[in-house]
Amino acid sequence: MKKQINILLVGLASVFMSCSDVEEVSALYPEYEEVKELSIVDKNATSETKALYSNLWAIQSKGFMFGHHDDLWYGRKWYNEEGRSDTHDVCGDYPAVFSFDVAEIMDDRYQNPENEIRKRVALEAYERGEVLIACAHLNNPLTGGDSWDNSSNEVVKEILKEGSPTHLKFKTWLDRLADFALNLKGKNGELVPVIFRPYHEHTQTWSWWGSSCTTSDEFTSFWKFTVNYLRDTKNVHNLIYAISPQIDSVQGRENFLFRWPGNDYVDFLGMDSYHGLSPVVLTTNMNTLSRLSKELKKPCGVTETGVEGIQRDGVPEKNYWTQQILTPATGQFVSMIVMWRNKYDPSESESHFYSVFKGHASEKSFIKMYENPVSLFSADLPDMYTMAEGMNVK
Repeated sequence: MKKQINILLVGLASVFMSCSDVEEVSALYPEYEEVKELSIVDKNATSETKALYSNLWAIQSKGFMFGHHDDLWYGRKWYNEEGRSDTHDVCGDYPAVFSFDVAEIMDDRYQNPENEIRKRVALEAYERGEVLIACAHLNNPLTGGDSWDNSSNEVVKEILKEGSPTHLKFKTWLDRLADFALNLKGKNGELVPVIFRPYHEHTQTWSWWGSSCTTSDEFTSFWKFTVNYLRDTKNVHNLIYAISPQIDSVQGRENFLFRWPGNDYVDFLGMDSYHGLSPVVLTTNMNTLSRLSKELKKPCGVTETGVEGIQRDGVPEKNYWTQQILTPATGQFVSMIVMWRNKYDPSESESHFYSVFKGHASEKSFIKMYENPVSLFSADLPDMYTMAEGMNVK
């Protein structure tokens, strides 16, 4: 590893590099408590999947893995160049976490030829020892609309209605995901583990599975149906199940457990956070997430975050990475912080990007974060697919 981890010294240093209100919150940083055994949703999970799960926990005492959505597929000014990455262009290393979307593998877009690119880059990340995490912006199986079509509160009801056309259609979608997972294999033929976070941001109203379209019972039943079908019916044993509410302002414990399906159905505590340029919000919420992680003995992380355009009122935020990401993360107990995507836009007609790229004003700040021992990139990772020392997953 290029960095020597000394979390105590770095934690003390963060007090001096942060603003006064972050200093006050830093006093609440949780202390690390040793845990030797974890419980996973899938008792028949592959050895690599259980090993990854152990390492997601173990790494939280060292720092956070930096992640970026679709980082290996496209960047701000390039598309489908093998080995390319906006992150790598800036710091010479790849993200530790590769985030991607499996919706187009599952729903009526499943014949999209670009799914081959999706699979290739996922395997590229795995072969370097990185961590895969997948969301699913699924189209609406009842109305035919997209993920944001929240015009009906009958969708999940119909999915849960045994034998209904929507139920049968959705099982076909899950069948396609199972086929993808069971054919995602490493060079030695082993199944590649994926952290799967279905029905993300369920706290919000925008999706057909969200808070305005489902009741609490419907959502939790839908979640359990999905897990049971993939694990028990389709025999998929290389998924780690992550829940990820969207928490954009300072919230209490109950908001992180909104519509909780139960400890036996969730492996990983995620948080999607679009809180703007508010490091105190992120610091406070990561502290709550850290404490919940310890309480439930489940690893956790920020599964989406960022500021579109990395700017404040049209002016690039030059110190974004040190002030808005590194400082709030220092001293926390989270496994990852994953930035949303950099849309391919070579003409730069829009500002739809959430992470650094070559030429952006925040490059120097990103390098400072990269060089800090708290941030972990691809080259910093231990063997994530061998059981962490002293750990057991049952």
